[in-house]
Amino acid sequence: MHHVPVSPEKSVPPTPSTPLSPKERAASVFAAVVGCACVLTAAFLLLVPMPRALDDERAFREAVACAPDDGGKAGDCLWTIAARVDRTEKVQRKKSPSFWVYVTEPDGASTRTRLDGRAEDVPAAGPGKTVRVTYWRDQIRYVDLGSARRYTTADPRGDYRLYCTWGFALGLYSLVHLWLWLWATRFAHLSRRAYPWQAGVPTAGGLALAAIGAFAPWPTDSPGEALLVVGVCTPVVVLGCAVAGLIVARRQRGDDTIRLTPSAPEEERRFPGMVVGEVPYQGRGGWLVAGPGLLASTPDPTGAAFRREVPRGLRPVRVRPRYRLDPDLPDYEGKAVVLECEDDGVPVLVVTRKKTMPWVLGALETAGSGLGDAPRP
Repeated sequence: MHHVPVSPEKSVPPTPSTPLSPKERAASVFAAVVGCACVLTAAFLLLVPMPRALDDERAFREAVACAPDDGGKAGDCLWTIAARVDRTEKVQRKKSPSFWVYVTEPDGASTRTRLDGRAEDVPAAGPGKTVRVTYWRDQIRYVDLGSARRYTTADPRGDYRLYCTWGFALGLYSLVHLWLWLWATRFAHLSRRAYPWQAGVPTAGGLALAAIGAFAPWPTDSPGEALLVVGVCTPVVVLGCAVAGLIVARRQRGDDTIRLTPSAPEEERRFPGMVVGEVPYQGRGGWLVAGPGLLASTPDPTGAAFRREVPRGLRPVRVRPRYRLDPDLPDYEGKAVVLECEDDGVPVLVVTRKKTMPWVLGALETAGSGLGDAPRP
């Protein structure tokens, strides 16, 4: 069992020499590994496949009609021939509709190409119709349907966008993990909170930039323009994070006591939580039962068996956020709060979600040892 220091006053932040806990060390290593992996993946996408896609797009745009001796379908020129549509076929299991067009060429060869949309919306591609298909590097890149031209799914224009999207998104997302690693290894001693604003606000900013980086290539015409969009948005995101950081830092300055109004449950309620301390009723089973004059821990999800009732002599001190140096407590997706208590001088912690902590306070209050009502912050 752990010895847990309890004080109704503001706790003293740990010193810079305070070592990371095994859980914090594992989290920092994970952040560093993920951050480096994202950087390397982004660099690969932006430096290898994306330039190739850009070269293909440039070559396709600059291609001219083939001469009779230019090599035909497989060349770098545009080889256009007439073909008869045999049939169309809807493509199954695709989020966006598309369909295959099966054609027979003048030499009797049969092939197919895929167009976006629905076949019924393109009557010029119906069976028996004559179309003109244009090859480039052995694939049909577009089809002329009368006076209309429809590019196929093999159109190389814009293929770079997918690599650019993932490259920008992963590169900017890596900043989140690298900052969390740096915070954990160099600056964690500056805050005793398990979730300090110095980690949360930059994380939100990094995620916002990653989302912008993922979006930027699609309304623009080149990676340079997409990068310009990211560059224009970056100061806005940084300014927003600076303002949010100032607001949150002011709210977290000084005493970090959370003022909650006790809510005495009229009947027994079961909810996630635990009691931690060097006391016989401590329980890490994961569930609490609160009722009129009753607070108990139990490993039973139904709350009916193996109860360890908290004595009436347990004195609540204050409700506070989780601290990074707390014993191994659940965080309930970042929504956990901790009730510091004393039992004849022995420190005891009760942890649960913030929304269920009023039931804990109400149960202790009806048992005769409450914090007293206080307005919600």
